[in-house]
Amino acid sequence: MQITDIPVIIAHELAVKPQQVTATINLLDDGNTVPFIARYRKEATGELNEEHIRTIEERTQYLRNFIKRQEEILASIEAQDKLTPELTQAIQSATKLQELEDLYLPYRPKKRTRAQIAREKGLEPLAEIMLSQQLTTGDLLVIAAEYISEEQEITTAELALSGAQDIIAETVSEEAAIRALLRKELWQKAEIATQLSVDEAEAKEFLTYKEYREPVRHMPSHRILAVNRGETKGALKVELAIDHEANIRLIAGKIITADSICKQAITDAIADGYKRLLFPALEREIRALLTENAEKQAIRVFGLNLRPLLLQAPLAGHTVMGLDPGYRTGCKLAVVGPTGAVLATTTLYLTMSDRQRQEAETKALALIRTHGVTLISIGNGTASYETEEFAANLISTNNLDVHYIITNEAGASVYSASKLAKEELPDLDVSIRGAVSIARRIQDPLAELVKIDPKSIGVGQYQHDVNQKELSETLTNVVESCVNHVGVELNTASPALLTYVAGINAGVAKNIVAYRTENGQFKSRKELLKVTRLGKAAFTQCAGFLRIAQAGNPLDNTPVHPESYELAESILDKLGFTLHDLSDKTRLAALQQAAPAADAAKLADELKAGEPTVRDILAALAKPGRDPREDVPPPQTRKNIVKLSDITPGTLVKGTVHNVTDFGVFVDIGIKINGLIHRSELSYKRFRHPTDIVAVGDIIDVVVISVDEERKRIGLSLKQVPKES
Repeated sequence: MQITDIPVIIAHELAVKPQQVTATINLLDDGNTVPFIARYRKEATGELNEEHIRTIEERTQYLRNFIKRQEEILASIEAQDKLTPELTQAIQSATKLQELEDLYLPYRPKKRTRAQIAREKGLEPLAEIMLSQQLTTGDLLVIAAEYISEEQEITTAELALSGAQDIIAETVSEEAAIRALLRKELWQKAEIATQLSVDEAEAKEFLTYKEYREPVRHMPSHRILAVNRGETKGALKVELAIDHEANIRLIAGKIITADSICKQAITDAIADGYKRLLFPALEREIRALLTENAEKQAIRVFGLNLRPLLLQAPLAGHTVMGLDPGYRTGCKLAVVGPTGAVLATTTLYLTMSDRQRQEAETKALALIRTHGVTLISIGNGTASYETEEFAANLISTNNLDVHYIITNEAGASVYSASKLAKEELPDLDVSIRGAVSIARRIQDPLAELVKIDPKSIGVGQYQHDVNQKELSETLTNVVESCVNHVGVELNTASPALLTYVAGINAGVAKNIVAYRTENGQFKSRKELLKVTRLGKAAFTQCAGFLRIAQAGNPLDNTPVHPESYELAESILDKLGFTLHDLSDKTRLAALQQAAPAADAAKLADELKAGEPTVRDILAALAKPGRDPREDVPPPQTRKNIVKLSDITPGTLVKGTVHNVTDFGVFVDIGIKINGLIHRSELSYKRFRHPTDIVAVGDIIDVVVISVDEERKRIGLSLKQVPKES
């Protein structure tokens, strides 16, 4: 493989043109960010999307490392004077790292093995005679006796034969073709077999795997991770089960080609090499690959769940009462205004005495009326049900025009104790900050959730069991993608939010806020160039993703990049409008009719511009200042509480998708526990993964198919919902 082959290989994998990949690689190498390339370099990339660009970035790095490894291996073997034209060709033709390492294995420097010791004692010629399989008569021990050497501590023919067999065992085990053959056999026929290694009382979480077997090729990622967790905790003994004798016969069939006097000795060496060297190595390899694939799937699902959660429609304009439930320490309350400002805080005691509960009602009612609260956001943690009951009774008893919503509070406590929370809310106790976060994440989920480590948001599976570096990188990419997709209001964004804007790091984000504090609100995007450490390169990357609602130039409140302002004005002129019409309601209404109907191809041709850029500018002119989250249905709010005893099989209920996993979907249907739609109840049509059917935040109608009050489990079905609903 050559460096020049990389674009061709990736283009074939993605079913795109090599020139698209080459252009993308060049843009990435020049320091451009993925969101910037995807949005503002469509002509160069042929309109590749973010997913394609990130894949190109990852595969380019992998293939460059692969080529580097090829060069290292060739140099190493050449230094040993063992590089042949055939081996060179095989190494240069390899396309997978495993294939490359298999070819290198016999030449890789290693610790002294039994085979190496035998070679040092001069027994390699005997091993070669045996492997030639040309001796059809005679006694093998007599031949082996010729290698007896007191100096080499080979005192008997049996010791000489044993040493030669050690060489054969290693040689066969390291042969690339044999490893490939057995690897294929294991993938096709091996099973993961588990047993409990502790008493059942200690292994409650893993009783499913008490006596368990499943083919490796069918084992889903969530079960692989569950088994791994059981093994790590010492609750399970895990092994790769297969017919070992059949595998030894398979290898022998490839190696033994004649009926020589060495046949049995070679067979014994093959069996020894298989049990001692080959199978243990491939077992580790397959277990590692199963884990790697399972982790990738878990990380992928986490990313797929995180995106819709971050892109939930904001419930803007509400004064929100955030309630962080608790028993002993009380329910923490924070009233937050429409702009996110904290208006009032207190603690309510809802689960103690009747007197304290009455006092809590009086306090909460007074705050609702004083501050004009229109929405109550209740965290879904401990005592959430009792807090929901309190809110529902308060609304009903006092006939309040207020709704409440159950909010996923995952990560609120992490945020509360963070350095960022201390900087934002220095005068509030750490316990109250959680209530503020619970309120704000309803007003603008994206702006609030970016303040929390994505791993703490709790919309994945086995997130603590996977590669933490890869998980963090994937989730950071998802957050970055969402932030740049929505755009950020430059004059109100927190440092945490700004950090995810393309081209802006943590230091520059702080400098932007410091500049804003010292000089007042930004009046134009160009003013960003006055910010310390924000140079022209960073400006190019970030400017298009930042918005200024009250800017002098209305294009500063659109996704149009400053480099295209002149083109945007030319397009406006062609349509019979001016820049000032974007600020005139009547003229803007006319522009919103004209822009979508315009012929982008014709305009691009007339203005000597790229058609994708012209299309994007027309879309931006049609809806200046638009938040793309407006297309998402708002989250579900309620006034009345539902009890588990109210739920009976056959009931049609409405719920919000809370989490999507490999095995099913958890849905909040308005009671203390989430119901589960097993993947078998999602659809009558075939699908690859539950995320193909629903996403986190979706509001769906489901049918209750089972209720287990004792185990607090509710089974739901999406496919059984009547079509008319």
